[in-house]
Amino acid sequence: MVEQTGSSSKSTAPPSKAWTPRRTLLGAGGVVLSLFVLVQAWWVLVPAPALRNGPQLVEVFPHQGLFVIARQLDKAGVIRSPAGFALLSALRGSARSLKAGEYEIPKDAATLNILELLEAGKVKVHAVLFLEGATLKDLARLLEAERLVRAEDVIRLAADRGFLRTLGVEAESLEGYLFPDTYYFFKGMSPQEILARMVHRLRELLTADIRAQARMQGLTLHQLLTLASIIEKEARLPTEQPLISAVFWNRLNRGMPLQADPTVRYALGNPDQALTRADLQADSAFNTYRHQGLPPAPIASPGKGAILAALDPAKVNYLYFVSMDGRRHFFSSTLEQHNSAVAKYRLARAQ
Repeated sequence: MVEQTGSSSKSTAPPSKAWTPRRTLLGAGGVVLSLFVLVQAWWVLVPAPALRNGPQLVEVFPHQGLFVIARQLDKAGVIRSPAGFALLSALRGSARSLKAGEYEIPKDAATLNILELLEAGKVKVHAVLFLEGATLKDLARLLEAERLVRAEDVIRLAADRGFLRTLGVEAESLEGYLFPDTYYFFKGMSPQEILARMVHRLRELLTADIRAQARMQGLTLHQLLTLASIIEKEARLPTEQPLISAVFWNRLNRGMPLQADPTVRYALGNPDQALTRADLQADSAFNTYRHQGLPPAPIASPGKGAILAALDPAKVNYLYFVSMDGRRHFFSSTLEQHNSAVAKYRLARAQ
């Protein structure tokens, strides 16, 4: 028997894996992806350059997709990366629920802060101050200046018979039916919504007691607002409103024309002009120098004080008043007293 002297031993070390091109590509792709994520994260966390100097206004229109909104924000310069914005929205589950509207993006806001605004619908609110004695045209210009609605749309709608019926307003227009106050509107509200809110505010003021008092005075709601609007335009001081109301009531009861300058200015369409003798002859139903009684409609929006003064005039027998200094008036009971006061205060203003 022959012994076998050689032995064949196998190596226990694992075979080395060859580095293939595919693995090279995967590794490079992972690096690129990591870099992309890092860059997007940086862009999301760092405010865009446009926000360094202050807030920016951006309007997001209805029915826009996520990527359209992202590109719009990028174009406005308030985010650094549309892709980062879209990815962040998708991760938060808000891609289909971003709210349309006008947004004021705060200074130094990051993309996450901007996304949270759109998710919550925290649109910019416009504080609109509609003053006592302002007219429908004043309101239209004010709303257009705030970029809320077009002035011509407000003017047209305010005289639309169908719209007036929906509001229960029995008049030719909403002149005088829009209560002076500070209102908070946002872009996207329709002219119908804005005007309806202002009429509703007036209805809140005109309580059952005020309406009953007007009926006792022989006034319809329309006549009450008409008289109150003239008082509002004539009085510069709230304390004089009951006195001016008394003058007009005394004239109405005696069958005298009101001779109120603001009604003529309203007829002429220029509330600030100085009236001439020719102006006082203007052929208009609003000219209370030519026509007795109240004009056919309010000439402005009266405030609460003027409305209450129309219902509760001072217990005086005045029939005339003249401006002393642009704010205060001198009141007279006779034409002789009035003419003397006119000469006195006109001379004082001329000096």
